[in-house]
Amino acid sequence: MITPFEIRAGDNELADLRDRLRRTRWPEPATVDGWAQGVPLRELRALCDYWAEGYDWRAAERRLNRMPQFRSTVDGLGIHFVHARSPHPGAVPLVLTHGWPGSIVEFAKVIGPLTDAFHVVCPSLPGYAFSDRPAAPGWTVERTAGAWVQLMERLGYTRFMAAGHGWGTSISTSIAQQHPERLIGIHVMPPLVAPDPATFDTLTPAERAALHDLDASGDSGDGYSLEQSTRPQTIGYGLVDSPAALAAWIIEKFQAWTDCDGDLSTVLTRDELLDNLMLYWLPGTGAAAARMYWESFRAVQARFRTGTTDVVTVPTACSIFPKENPRPSRRWAERRFTEIRYWGEPARGGHFAAFEQPALFVAELRAGLRAVLPCG
Repeated sequence: MITPFEIRAGDNELADLRDRLRRTRWPEPATVDGWAQGVPLRELRALCDYWAEGYDWRAAERRLNRMPQFRSTVDGLGIHFVHARSPHPGAVPLVLTHGWPGSIVEFAKVIGPLTDAFHVVCPSLPGYAFSDRPAAPGWTVERTAGAWVQLMERLGYTRFMAAGHGWGTSISTSIAQQHPERLIGIHVMPPLVAPDPATFDTLTPAERAALHDLDASGDSGDGYSLEQSTRPQTIGYGLVDSPAALAAWIIEKFQAWTDCDGDLSTVLTRDELLDNLMLYWLPGTGAAAARMYWESFRAVQARFRTGTTDVVTVPTACSIFPKENPRPSRRWAERRFTEIRYWGEPARGGHFAAFEQPALFVAELRAGLRAVLPCG
């Protein structure tokens, strides 16, 4: 059964949020300038002050509820999703998957434009936003991929495209491995594949930069993944109880992973950042969302680091945004994805490309679709 869904928070929930924000017990500033120790106190206080005193959630509800939303139980779990049908009968079904610390909010600016070519289905991951929180282990990337196939079939789509970034890349790739017959193709942003040691004597400047950024992120930027993949429950208490803690945990990654030259306000507004945060705060999913790392992150990373990845043979489109990390080269990617039909390297954008650069994101998906369709 598919049930229409509308986002609506109670007045008491919003009053409680404002009260918690106003009563935040703040630490002292960092002992160094900038973001080297985490989110600067001044930055976070300004955001939380606006969240408490200036942010209009009711306006956000109206914006988000313009997207047609639904819920359906798939593999025993309630899944929340956007389903925006194209006015064109020949449009291609597309399941578009977000990652952490994002949500369907990331795609709010691109779903409408994409309906010129696609019937767009955009689910919230298990344990995220208004999808149910799993009560038992087992909701891995692979199980989620299987659930997406079931969801698409329930919506009447026997064959479709799968696209995404972050967890969406892994889930789209898993659909290709488990159910290749159901796919027209996949579009991954970026493809996940280990650097090829055989190329290390002939590295291009772009490959050298990609390796440098991988090393740098491991040295100073991967603490979040270690915590979430080993002790998600521990960090979850703070993420569910304190809006300031949730904001710090998530905004740090938006600042680090966007193509913003260090100033997040140049690509995303405070309202856009808070719209996304609210889809973690209102349903209290900070711990549940972190658990996907416990379920799958170490396995994904092990395959990535050792190169022991299964080959993907379905038609594949790849987009490498310049501030994404990792940024594999095409020759590295071709070791795993044997049918790359499109390779795009847009001029701008980072991990949240649809949020940051919606026009470029839409152009990439359209170009990928043209390349993977049987008629070319």
